[in-house]
Amino acid sequence: MTTLGTGKETMDIIRKQAFARAGLIGNPSDGYNGRTISITLGNFHARVFAYQWEDLEIVLTAEDQTRFGSIEELSRDVGSHGYYGGARLVKATIKRFFDYCSDTGRFLHNRNFSIRYETDIPKQVGLAGSSAIIVATLRCLMEFYDIYIPLHVQPALVLEVETEELNIPAGLQDRVIQVYEGAMYMDFTKEKMKQEAGLCYGQYSRLDVDLPQLYVAYSIDFGEPTEVFHSDLRERFNRGDREVVDAMGRFSDLTQKAREAILTGDIDLLAVLLNENFDLRRSITRLPKGQVRMVEVARETGASAKFAGSGGAIIGTYVDEKMFEQLCTTLSEIGCRVIKPQICGGAES
Repeated sequence: MTTLGTGKETMDIIRKQAFARAGLIGNPSDGYNGRTISITLGNFHARVFAYQWEDLEIVLTAEDQTRFGSIEELSRDVGSHGYYGGARLVKATIKRFFDYCSDTGRFLHNRNFSIRYETDIPKQVGLAGSSAIIVATLRCLMEFYDIYIPLHVQPALVLEVETEELNIPAGLQDRVIQVYEGAMYMDFTKEKMKQEAGLCYGQYSRLDVDLPQLYVAYSIDFGEPTEVFHSDLRERFNRGDREVVDAMGRFSDLTQKAREAILTGDIDLLAVLLNENFDLRRSITRLPKGQVRMVEVARETGASAKFAGSGGAIIGTYVDEKMFEQLCTTLSEIGCRVIKPQICGGAES
């Protein structure tokens, strides 16, 4: 917490952040009783600021723009940010937080606050920018009201902000890794799932090892909202489509093998498993050609590659710096930026 001098008084400012994330392997099985491994990307983050105020005020940012200089400017803004900025995420988080505290008998004082956010997480490329804003907002609220919510429960509460308040299809994986941070192995199988205060959680284990050479690449030209990918798979899974049901089991198996490969330092096996994860996903659903092209171009250099989320970003392994330079060059030619993930953080329970 820091302080801000206003000339008349000094106010305490709560500052919280949450990082972007990349799904290393297992996605999209987290919503289907599978297993996944994810990492947080310290390269990008969402920050939320809150301080006591006369009224409860959500401060709009440029992403929540409602006034434009022309119809063309409006069109460009929608192309960059979609039809919604982050203000709805903040508002929905506050509402869900209040409901959770009411349902669990947690006392909230009657002081109001002003709250705003900022983010540099690339939009609509599957790096979990929306849930990062929600996680950071929840952290602000917990500190402002001095409310403790167990770490293992927080991801499910964040998930409900999206699924219950905003009707956004999603799974637990992104929220788990953004709450816990670092590198996490997540088991969502039925025998591992439990419930507390009406919120579900799985078994989460930290991977305290140095991960092999990883890269993340994301498109600066196109992206696709998460809902497009999850809705079709969910419908097919729910009606017992054997191809989808079997694939979810296979994603889970790949994750277990990847965990062992990471713990033993077997980068060659990890690369094979990452490639298989993408090939399996491609076999059960239609994927945008431009985003599939990202994987194909990366693999042409000898690197492994798979989607880091729902599309628009990929993750994989590379052998040496020469290969990484090749990745940067070839992927930039199709409108992508390549980074080395800064795997950081590690929240304590």
